[in-house]
Amino acid sequence: MTTLYGIKNCDTVKKARRWLDAQNIDYQFHDFRVDGLSETQVQGWIDTIGLNTLVNKRSTTWKTLSNSEKEHITSDYIYAAAILLEHPTLIKRPLLETSNISKVGFSEANYTEIFS
Repeated sequence: MTTLYGIKNCDTVKKARRWLDAQNIDYQFHDFRVDGLSETQVQGWIDTIGLNTLVNKRSTTWKTLSNSEKEHITSDYIYAAAILLEHPTLIKRPLLETSNISKVGFSEANYTEIFS
């Protein structure tokens, strides 16, 4: 099963959803804010994607964090998981998860490669 994670009003998530719909790819949309996340999900993404790739350091939420919080997020996986659960908009969007990959961001070329 393919799941696309994000928030419904994010422009990049909208582009990814339009692409998936246009390609007739069956997927489930999971809104971070509405549907929530589990610690297991977030820890799994940290393990497979890595914190540097997973955390959106250009987000508005990142800019509101203290320097101490930012430092802890990048160095302490347990703390990072807790902060990402508290502030899911810190996760880069969209996050695409299939049976064999987890990938953040959207580009037509990458999605074409994934689903070919």
